[in-house]
Amino acid sequence: MQGLIQRVKFAKVEVGGKVVGEIQQGILLLLGVEKLDDESHADKLLHKVSNYRIFTDDVGKMNLSLKDIHGELLVVSQFTLAADTKKGMRPSFSCAGTPQQALSLYEYFVAQAKEKGITVATGEFGADMQVSLCNDGPVTFNLAV
Repeated sequence: MQGLIQRVKFAKVEVGGKVVGEIQQGILLLLGVEKLDDESHADKLLHKVSNYRIFTDDVGKMNLSLKDIHGELLVVSQFTLAADTKKGMRPSFSCAGTPQQALSLYEYFVAQAKEKGITVATGEFGADMQVSLCNDGPVTFNLAV
């Protein structure tokens, strides 16, 4: 399971010109599911996303997590993160989870985040989405579990 996180001042996702998810300060998470992923991977990634110290403290150091700042989380499914790009000029998606597996783990991840008290917004699984954001920094990390 992979998560590309971006520290944002705000972010939103639209489907067909309609906003389906929007947050203020927090993390935009692009979530990719691979064939061997299960709920334990989702739990580990959620722990990392919510506790990863990427927000600045009073002295300008990256010492605070999403939980520390009571930030918001926008979760957007992105199967292209599971692409193998090591050879050739076209990505291979042979490592990507099936749509059913990915949807199940995506929904599980979102439910677990909400259960932990995180304010969560989402995109629309499998839809053609347009994501807008203000990357704060810019700060972007690829988290894999």
